Formats: sequence, C-alpha cells, structure tokens
Amino acid sequence: MRLLLVQQVGSGLVELGRFERVTGLGRGVDAAGLLSEEAMDRTLLALAEFGARMNEARVDRRRALATSASRDATNSGVFFDRAELALGVRPELISGEEEARLAFAGASREHPEPLLVIDIGGGSTEFVTHTGGTSYEIGSVRLTDRLLAARPVAEAVLTSARAMVTEALQGVTRFSGSVVGVAGTWTSLGAMEESERLSQTAVTAWVERLAAMSLEETAGIPGLDPARAPVMLGGAIVAEVAMKAVGAEEVAVSHHDLLDGVIASLIGTPF
Repeated sequence: MRLLLVQQVGSGLVELGRFERVTGLGRGVDAAGLLSEEAMDRTLLALAEFGARMNEARVDRRRALATSASRDATNSGVFFDRAELALGVRPELISGEEEARLAFAGASREHPEPLLVIDIGGGSTEFVTHTGGTSYEIGSVRLTDRLLAARPVAEAVLTSARAMVTEALQGVTRFSGSVVGVAGTWTSLGAMEESERLSQTAVTAWVERLAAMSLEETAGIPGLDPARAPVMLGGAIVAEVAMKAVGAEEVAVSHHDLLDGVIASLIGTPF
C-alpha cells in the first residue's frame, strides 16, 4: 500500500511525502481467488493511517487505485466498501494496461525516450513504452505463492521458478533504449545494492544469495524493509528474467511511478 501527497504552490507542485506499508494483501489470492480476512484487516490498518494523513493535510482531491490482487479476487467489492471508509474515496479497479500507462507517465518525467518501463507488482508485471503497455500475470507474490514459500530454496526449485517466469513473459520482446524499473522490487534491489543502477549480473547475484537465505536472514539485509522479505526472492527472479527478456544489461531504478501518474491524472498535466 503506497501513498503520495502533493500540494499545489503557485503553478507548481511540492511533494509532501511518500509512504509505503507492506501488508501482503495479495498473498494466497492466486490459489484461493479470495482476499483473506487477515490480509484485509492488515491492509485496512494501513489505509486508515493513510486516510488520517490525508485528513491532517486537508487533501481535497483523492484517487485510490486497486490492481492485480483485486482483479483476481472475487470478494474485492467487500474490501472496497471497507477501504472507502478508511480512505474517504472508493478504490477504482484498473486494468493491467491502465496500470502500465500510469506507471510510464510517472517514470518518464525524469528519463528521455526511447524508454521502456518495467513495473513489477505482486500479481502482475507491466512492460510499457510511449506506444502502450502489456501486463503479464506474474509478480513477486504470485511466484512466491506458487513455488517459493519455503526457504532456503533448493536449486531445482529455483530453476523451476525461473522457468515459470520465462514462460509467463514469453510475449516480451527485446528493446533498444533506456530501461527503467519502478515499484518495490526494483527500489528494494537498489537499496540492497546501494545503487540506482542495477546490472543484470548484480540482480542474478542477489537471486542466488536470496535463494540460499532463510526468511529471517533475508529480513536482516540492510536497506530491505523486513516486511518485504517473504516476496523479495520472487521479485528478484522476475526482475532477472525480465532484464534478460528485453536484453537489458542495466536497469535504472526510479522512485517516480504509478503514483506520479495518478497525480498527473488528477491535475491534468505531468509534474
């Protein structure tokens, strides 16, 4: 769950804060097709905090978006009813294509074209250029739920996980230009590597290292939010395979993403 607050000052905008809470809303959705009560409760606590922050800042324009986990869950409407009370606005369920468009709008504000944005989420991964984007049904949570629940991970399981992501990303083509990674997997890898540019070699090294670690060891990695530890290996594998699929030797990590695209949609222009 992520929140971006901005304030209009004259003809420009000032960022007041970015906030993130890892709640695991999508865990188990791939198998059960439902958001669990426990996951919804954890998430609503985070959304209540976000709602309070918006009220304190006297926010007058709000937009909340729901993505892959809610697209896959048959009880997302129940969750939206509760989330609306916490946030003061009802979440909108958007398509993978709309998710990709907004992520590109946010990331492209600081990077020149030709540009490819890769947005790794919990249940899906989006690849998008200025001509449009495609969403693929694989992400850090979905891969973890299917193959990576136990740690450390045996070499055979790691091979299977890489093969699963490769199969899911079959439609991805090579790209000549700058490649930018947005959202939690990429920013976490950047923090762990202490670099805003990630080489394919570095990402592969993190995959191998994470596969050999327990969850407790993963949670202790400097720069990583401990709450993201259960899905970090899954996200790193998706990142590794995605880089190979597009032929990227290096990915630039951006902290401007879908949230920035949402702000642009609210004010009618990039900022």
